[in-house]
Amino acid sequence: MTDLTKLTIAQAKKGLKNKDFSAVELVDAYAAKMNEGRKYNAYVCETVEQARELAKRSQAKIDAGEGGNLEGIPLGIKDLFCTKGIATTACSEFLKGFVPPYESTVSAKLLAAGASFLGKLNLDEFAMGGSNETSAFGPVINPWSKDVPLVAGGSSGGSAAAVAAGMCAAATGTDTGGSIRQPSSYCGVTGIKPTYGRCSRYGIIAFASSLDQAGPIAKDVRDCAIMLNSMAGYDAKDSTSVKIDVPDFEKFLGEDIKGMKIGIPKEYMVDGMDSELSAYWNKAAEMLKSRGAELVEISLPHTKYALAAYYIIAPAEASANLARYDGLRYGNRVEGDTLDEMYINSRTAGFGKEVKRRIMVGTYVLSAGYYDAYYVKAQKVRRLIRNDFMNAFEKCDVILTPTAPVVAFPIGDKSMQENPITMWLNDIFTVSVSLAGLPAMSLPIGLNNGGLPLGMQIIGKAFDEASVFKTAFALEKDANFKGMR
Repeated sequence: MTDLTKLTIAQAKKGLKNKDFSAVELVDAYAAKMNEGRKYNAYVCETVEQARELAKRSQAKIDAGEGGNLEGIPLGIKDLFCTKGIATTACSEFLKGFVPPYESTVSAKLLAAGASFLGKLNLDEFAMGGSNETSAFGPVINPWSKDVPLVAGGSSGGSAAAVAAGMCAAATGTDTGGSIRQPSSYCGVTGIKPTYGRCSRYGIIAFASSLDQAGPIAKDVRDCAIMLNSMAGYDAKDSTSVKIDVPDFEKFLGEDIKGMKIGIPKEYMVDGMDSELSAYWNKAAEMLKSRGAELVEISLPHTKYALAAYYIIAPAEASANLARYDGLRYGNRVEGDTLDEMYINSRTAGFGKEVKRRIMVGTYVLSAGYYDAYYVKAQKVRRLIRNDFMNAFEKCDVILTPTAPVVAFPIGDKSMQENPITMWLNDIFTVSVSLAGLPAMSLPIGLNNGGLPLGMQIIGKAFDEASVFKTAFALEKDANFKGMR
């Protein structure tokens, strides 16, 4: 029998409809892979029995010729999405044991579309990290690892690793500064960060409210389109949700890209970029050109300030969002002789090193005397970065760049651990897109000489995910990436 876990969502939907296998058999196939893949540490909570029960209901609907867009499809959910009756911890000691009494809008929409949840996926604590090493449950191991355990990327490392290892049909992720795209690149899978406001943030544990955005990680471009069709949409419970129609993204796949203008930003040709990555960037551009697209050099002059602006704005918002974790109302509590001492003890014991670092940085830049010098200035730079993209899109339809400057690196890499700025530099190609609130997709383009995947990023105009999908689908066909052998 065919390995059901190798099927894309589109193929699985067809197989379920044709009665080639049942929804329960599909869940069982993924459950077997989850057992085989426990060494990757991708799941922090498993809900296979609940998934089987939902699969039985889905099968009845499928047999009756009914059901939603994801009927019978088993998914993994990043442990940042509140799931009613299922533990949600943000992979932090502070929230260990927390079981939400409500469902996030995105996960509720996926359930309504007929999906089942196999479990909750590992991430960097409160989504703060770029390697999935800050999780209270330990690091995720990249399934592409050989002799040395490699990082899966972050913060959605568990989501990317689970998809790569065949432990779910697809997964949810969140992207604040690259947390869907970078792990997708490291794990050789496909992920899209939609336009800010396209998906509701209600029920997603907040990191940086003006940047956080939910999106899918899947095996290919079509599966991302199918997932986003169900995840996106206006939500009155989220004040940042945008009331705009959600097109059927799948319809744009296979459209001719002849005549499209592909922007190549000269500022992204940074010193120290891997030579193989640079060669694949050129190769990807030529693939699009061979389909009739036109390559256009563009300039994003304020790119060099993006990391600095991001690592002021994001920690500032994190500092405010994480103030609610005080040990008084819910989560970790460590008693003290006074109320203040209880706050301090609870937060000291509950938060990890990276979260504390970002809270300290954020509190500093928001403090009297530094607010104007740092936070206000960073917001002005953010506007300039957004203007750069708006100017660039007057000359092109989409922008092509690498996703990350390096491939997956070893867990515990001293150069990353001892200097957090080195780790933050891995976000150099992704944070400017997040600051501008634009949609961007990462898809695998090939393997380096060491046999590790390299990702390309396609950036689109605000709410023009259609052009991103259309371009990515064409590039995916020509790249013909085979995934994990």
